[in-house]
Amino acid sequence: MDIPCQPVDAAIENPATAADCIYVSSAVFTGSEEAPARKAVAVRGDRICWVGSPEALPAELRGEETLVEDWGDALIMAGFHDAHMHVFHSALYLSPLAERFVGDSEADAVARLAPLAARRPAGSWLLTQGWRDYLWSPPVMPSRASLDAVYPDRPVAMYSGDAHTLWLNSCALERLGISEQSEPPAGGSYDRDGEGQLTGIVREAAAMALMPRIVAEFTQEELLDAYRSFEAYCNEHGITGVCDVSLMAMPGLDFVRDDLFAALEEAGELTLRVSMFPTLLEDRGRLAALRESHTGPLLSARGFKQFFDGVSSQHTAWVHDPYSNARFEGDCGRPTVDAAVMEGLVAPAAAEGAPVRIHAIGDEAIHRCIDIFERHPVADDGSDGVPPRHSIEHLENFQPADIARLAAAGIVASVQPRHITLDPGGPERDLGPARVPYMWPFRSLLDAGAVLAFGTDSPVTDIDPIAAVYTAVTRRDADSHEPEGGWLPAERITLAEALRAYTAGSALAAQRADEVGLLAPGLFADMVVLDPNPFALAPEDIQKSRVQATYVGGRKVYEA
Repeated sequence: MDIPCQPVDAAIENPATAADCIYVSSAVFTGSEEAPARKAVAVRGDRICWVGSPEALPAELRGEETLVEDWGDALIMAGFHDAHMHVFHSALYLSPLAERFVGDSEADAVARLAPLAARRPAGSWLLTQGWRDYLWSPPVMPSRASLDAVYPDRPVAMYSGDAHTLWLNSCALERLGISEQSEPPAGGSYDRDGEGQLTGIVREAAAMALMPRIVAEFTQEELLDAYRSFEAYCNEHGITGVCDVSLMAMPGLDFVRDDLFAALEEAGELTLRVSMFPTLLEDRGRLAALRESHTGPLLSARGFKQFFDGVSSQHTAWVHDPYSNARFEGDCGRPTVDAAVMEGLVAPAAAEGAPVRIHAIGDEAIHRCIDIFERHPVADDGSDGVPPRHSIEHLENFQPADIARLAAAGIVASVQPRHITLDPGGPERDLGPARVPYMWPFRSLLDAGAVLAFGTDSPVTDIDPIAAVYTAVTRRDADSHEPEGGWLPAERITLAEALRAYTAGSALAAQRADEVGLLAPGLFADMVVLDPNPFALAPEDIQKSRVQATYVGGRKVYEA
């Protein structure tokens, strides 16, 4: 994996100044090597100042007030960096303001609303996320009728697990001003039954556009509490950095809430290194404004996000050949915007040095995205930092030749391992056996020289990095541990490769490879301690490893 690596076993400026802290373990994984080794990591201020054998530690680094923490055989490594997350929705759905569940059926999903209805004020929205109709018994698309039967006078909004579809009741449709005569916005749709009546199912851009109106009743302090709790949840799981990426491609609706992050930063409560990626529009002023407003080491804006297609399970991902279970002739999904329009957005941003991250799931969306990025690489300002790179997000299904093309172009493959097992049998059902071997081809991407950046797409999957690493290494679901032997086991990767994708690879996607991602002098002291050491465990036991401590800029933000 072509990740710029800084040298280890070296000191930086002011070698005579004592370190604030020295962390020692028999298992330190710097990320520059294939296996952990006995090392010491010295930290001064918020940065690492020395890494090497404890016996070679310069005496001047150990002062009278230097704190030494010996972690024994526990693994010390760079902190996990989630390369693709939607923080607003992740925080919201894990807070008392909403609920998150899949449900066993349409009726069960409706029944699970009861606790939320009991604790929220009368007449307020009931908001959930997580249902997946293809996992239900029976696997049928829900309708507003089941919600109306229980909540005839209260608005209900239930986002699907992939966050691309919204299930509304009649009260919600009325409150949102959606009538039988309403037309959806571009890039979205309203489902209708055989008689042409609204079913309550709203898709893609139409679903996402409604979110700001639904959450408008939550106060700033309620949302800040949700963010505080979510930060703590991330730190507990060893996460030190996140890429907060836009959830939709409509002006003013990207949900990258810099105001909430800034309030936490000002109060000294920001315990994550946050890289913001607002929506790429013709007016590129939002990124410029964010960059001007947020210049600190914890909160900054790093590039743009755009959307090329939807999701395969709903046949909205853009594929070259029709879906195997096509719903109509020529059922190939669709681009959210024309390829020429996408190129017109990317070209000026890239020329200005702004990297772009594009949601592309279907093989045709990925193919066209590579075309655009090949023609418009990110302009490099010639500084000493790591050159910026474009990223493609999700990349579920490849045209075979595009794996090497992506690697040659230096495009970061920003992927979410737990997506592999979200829909057992789904790829075979939707795409057929000829295309299945090119689904989430992590091994093939690494062998071609591509950079993997790992994340979770939270709230689509949980933020736990260890579960995602387990899936990448075993190709098995982190909860059910199925299938035995792994799905497409030839695409398994090693533990070292998976951890590197979750640290150094994600740092490249975040445009922070000169700041985080490795344990090396000069980089921020963003670290996590895991015990037992996952390198000492069999692959099937990786999830037995637990976070013992998390450090952001040398500050301990979590301890078990």
